[in-house]
Amino acid sequence: QSHVDRASSNCNAINMTNAMTSPARYTAPVCRLLAISLAFLLSSETTAFTSQLPSALRHPQQEQHVLLSSSSDDDATRTLLEKARKLREEVSAVEQSKAEVQKLNDAKEQAEREAEMEAQKKKDQQRLRYSAEVPILKDMGDEVMERVDFPPRLKGGKSRIVTIQAPLPLGLILGEEESIPGLTSVDEVAEEGNGAAAGIKQGDIVRAITACQTTMETPTWQLLAGGIGQPKTKRFMYSVDGRPLEEVLNAIGSNRMDVEGRDVWLVLERMD
Repeated sequence: QSHVDRASSNCNAINMTNAMTSPARYTAPVCRLLAISLAFLLSSETTAFTSQLPSALRHPQQEQHVLLSSSSDDDATRTLLEKARKLREEVSAVEQSKAEVQKLNDAKEQAEREAEMEAQKKKDQQRLRYSAEVPILKDMGDEVMERVDFPPRLKGGKSRIVTIQAPLPLGLILGEEESIPGLTSVDEVAEEGNGAAAGIKQGDIVRAITACQTTMETPTWQLLAGGIGQPKTKRFMYSVDGRPLEEVLNAIGSNRMDVEGRDVWLVLERMD
């Protein structure tokens, strides 16, 4: 509207000039048209000029508010990032601590497993050292090979169990160990005897031998008929530990009754 007013003032000046040169009826419309045109031109130039100014000059208060708000947001962002960084560090420290504890636990468990395996290995070696597979007579009359333990009678842990099979006569002279009651030892071995050929050595300790026994077995139908039964010879392992020497010698001699004529089994404890 100010542009129109200025244009109207200018028009008035023009009217005064034109009054002396133009008819009066044309003066008012022409002046109004010129005023509108001039106002439009002034408004366009002002708008173009204003649009080319920086935003800070056009709206200084609004720009200052935006800058302050942006600065506050940056501070809050930096604070959150710092908190996030510290939180990540704390989490990393906790995870590292847990990993170290787990590593120690794993190492401890591994050491315990290795210790258990080592102990079991020694136990197995000890059992193999002081055990032997021998024929065991079962209830049905069958012989089955089974591993039997023979705890050491000699001190020091330097002995071991061996098994030997040899036919009679063995060619051995057995005796009782005076220092250990109930211990039967091999005092002499005939060089040309079956025992020497089989590997029996002087100083061996006799732990077990096969022995034979004859019993009367009567089937049920014979018992009902009043029968007396039939003799049957069985072979079994006989433990020598704590037995008197005479009984041991008789047990060895009983192998002559074996109807199959099998070799005598001897379980011996021998010093390495």
